[in-house]
Parts: sequence; C-alpha cells; structure tokens
Amino acid sequence: MPSAGLRGVKISALGCWVPPRVLTNQDLEKLVETSDEWIMTRTGIRERHIVEPGMATSDMAVEAARLALAQRGIGPGEISAIIVCTVTPDMLFPATACLVQDRLGAKGAWGFDLVAACSGFLYGLTTAAHLVMAGAHERVLVIGADAMSRIIDYTDRATCVLFGDGAGAMVVERTGPGEENAFLGFWNEVDGSGGDSLKMPAGGSRMPASHETVDQRLHFVKQDGQAVFKFAVRKMFEASSELLAKSGYTAADVKLLIPHQANLRIIAATAERLGLREDQVVVNIDRYGNTTAGTLPLATRDAIQDGRLQKGDLVLFAAVGAGFTVGANLWRWSY
Repeated sequence: MPSAGLRGVKISALGCWVPPRVLTNQDLEKLVETSDEWIMTRTGIRERHIVEPGMATSDMAVEAARLALAQRGIGPGEISAIIVCTVTPDMLFPATACLVQDRLGAKGAWGFDLVAACSGFLYGLTTAAHLVMAGAHERVLVIGADAMSRIIDYTDRATCVLFGDGAGAMVVERTGPGEENAFLGFWNEVDGSGGDSLKMPAGGSRMPASHETVDQRLHFVKQDGQAVFKFAVRKMFEASSELLAKSGYTAADVKLLIPHQANLRIIAATAERLGLREDQVVVNIDRYGNTTAGTLPLATRDAIQDGRLQKGDLVLFAAVGAGFTVGANLWRWSY
C-alpha cells in the first residue's frame, strides 16, 4: 500500500502496435554472413518487424496510444501527461512526446521523452505511478516506442540480427473507490561504468555529425555483446530478487515474470536463478526481436491475449539496458 497521504494507482489499459513489414532470419542471411540456426541458437529470435521508409517513432507511438485510449474508453483530453520512452526520437528536439501530444489532440497535457534504452518503459511506469500517487495527475500515458532499424548497421551481423521496431502504451491512473493500490514497488539502478558497452557514438555534442562520423558508421548501434550479456544476466536477477524481498513477496507468489526481450538465454538464466517455472515467464522475442522500450508492453499484450495474465495476478517486470540501466516493477494486474 502507498504511504499515508499518497493515492493508490493502477494500470488501466494497454495498446500495442508493430509495423506490418516482417524481416526474417532468412532475409538477414541475404544481407550478412549469418544463418537462421546461428541466430536462433544465440538469441531465440526468428523474425522482427521493421518500419517502412518515411515512418518514424512518433507514428508508432501514436498508433499504440490510440489503441490504449480506445481500450480504456477515454478521449485524449482526459490524459494529463505523456511520457515517451525511446532512444530513437524523431529528432533531437522537440521531444517526441510533443509530437505525440499534438497528433493525439491531448490538449492540456504536458510531457517529455525519457531515455533509458531497454529499461525505459519501466522507468516511465515508475515515474507515472509516482506522479499519480502524489496527486499531481489523475491519469498518465506511458509509451515505449523505438524504430531501432533506423540506427542499426545492416552490415554488422552482431547487432542487425537482434533488433526490431514496435510500440506499446499503458494508461496509469488513480484507483477508484474500493480499489487497492496496484503498484507494489520498484527497483531502479544505473551503472555508468558500462556506458561504452552499448551505445550510438555519434550524433550528440561529444561527436557531432560530420563526414567522418558517417564514413566510419558511428551513427549506428555499437555493442560489446559479452559485456552486455554478463551484466544483464546478473542484474536482471538481482533487481528482481531485491524488489521481491523489499516488497515482502517471493518468486512463488509471482504469476508472471515479464522480462525485457533482449536474448532468450538472458531470460532463461534469470528465470532459473529466480526459481521460476517456464509457465511463469513470458517470452515473445522469437516474433519481435528486441524492440528496446517496446518489449515490455508487447510481451504484456501477448500474455493477456494468451489468457496468461488476468485481473489480480502479481506481475514482475524486469529490464536491463544501455547505460547501464536496470529496472524492476511489481504490479497487481487491474483488469
């Protein structure tokens, strides 16, 4: 329960959208030296969705947001704030949240972009929950959206096989009369010493765009795969176990672990260390790849559609992202 004086909060709706175009492992075999077997064995990914030319992150975000609002049965004017979690904004400024606010027609809402890579959606949920709990807002829209194909080097087999595009949105709002608080805790952490392990080097104030940065392909994702893997395996477990202990729960109480979908081996290692059964873990990486801030809402949507997530279930979200960023959330599902 929230502390005295704080309101209860819940997730009341969810909407997701992915572009229709599918890029399979067989398609990637034609671009780089790789194979379906190599990709599946090392990542668990079979295919991913890719935006068409001319489509941007805000386009996907708006589609997901509209679906979430429709599910909740409310109009855009009933949203007080919009948080867009992304590492692929339409442009450095204005914030993608501003573009989404305008396209939705959410007059009176303010908003901002939140950059925490694969942990972004959890950081957005945590922020939205506290805005509502503090009484600042009745209802906040959290969107995780990334067009990763825009910053992926399709000549680099180490990264191009991993990522896809997609978006998801959740409505976070005050609980109604007689409803219990559904936000049971969070655990967030950053370790900036890992910043060089996963980054897009150029395009910022440190290394502005130039002929040289383009020629050296520095505007694409660069990753130290082993460093990321080791950190993610350790921290996904630590964040999850620390949050459960802090909140007074055990892994046995969890109906579903919905982890960031970066690599099937990371997910399996986290579940094993937590002592979770296979049916307690949501995996959809085979169909979407790593959509960065979009993975958690997409996995949640699939769990609901499959009948695995229902009202009253205890849900543990966990993620690790570039930065390094680490996050975990514990929610009681509200619909």
